Amino acid sequence: MIGSLNDLFFAVVVFVGGHFFLSSLPVRKMLARRLGEGGFRILYAAVAGASFVWMLYAYGAAPIAEVWLPPAALHWLPAVLMPIALFLVVTGLTTQSPTAVGGDRVLTEEVHDLSPGILRVTRHPFLWGVALWAFSHLSVNGDAASLVMMGGILVLSVGGMLHIDSRRESMMEAAWGPFALTTSLVPFAAILSGRTSFDWPGIGLWRVALALVLYAALLHFHGWLFGVSALPA
Repeated sequence: MIGSLNDLFFAVVVFVGGHFFLSSLPVRKMLARRLGEGGFRILYAAVAGASFVWMLYAYGAAPIAEVWLPPAALHWLPAVLMPIALFLVVTGLTTQSPTAVGGDRVLTEEVHDLSPGILRVTRHPFLWGVALWAFSHLSVNGDAASLVMMGGILVLSVGGMLHIDSRRESMMEAAWGPFALTTSLVPFAAILSGRTSFDWPGIGLWRVALALVLYAALLHFHGWLFGVSALPA
């Protein structure tokens, strides 16, 4: 049954909770033994994808119930934060990382640099990008449905970083140490502490350009896709 806030809440719980449950070490190990690594990843992707579609459909069908009225000063926040969010998403998806799905293999391979490019800024660029998207849109959407869905995604993004770090440390043991030492969960913390240096060549101008192209496209098509302009009136 779709069309109420309860339906949306349940979909968000399944989407967010499913990620944490399936990726928890006891459950993951048990399923991987029975299904194999490939089978587990197929199951994980299927559950995540199905629950994500369910959540989006429930969000679109949920009634509008205003909880608070965002002040006008916040309306520019998404426009300011989204270029950064898209840059982090682009760099996160295009940089091989030990924190990505299946990325634990990187720590066991002979590579010259375990933390290239954006990973020196943060070892969770993709999740930080998603967190910025959720936070910026929470700031300008005061209805209950938006608070439930975007709040859930924000919890998943931030909690997911801590969850991944804990799981990788338990699974990889000593192999995790060198990577953790030269990276940080909090952006720029490793650089500011002197544990690593900024790696502009590893990031590459093409990733910045791609993020800006995506941002321009989002500004242009936002109204058509979502029924509201990306820029304040």
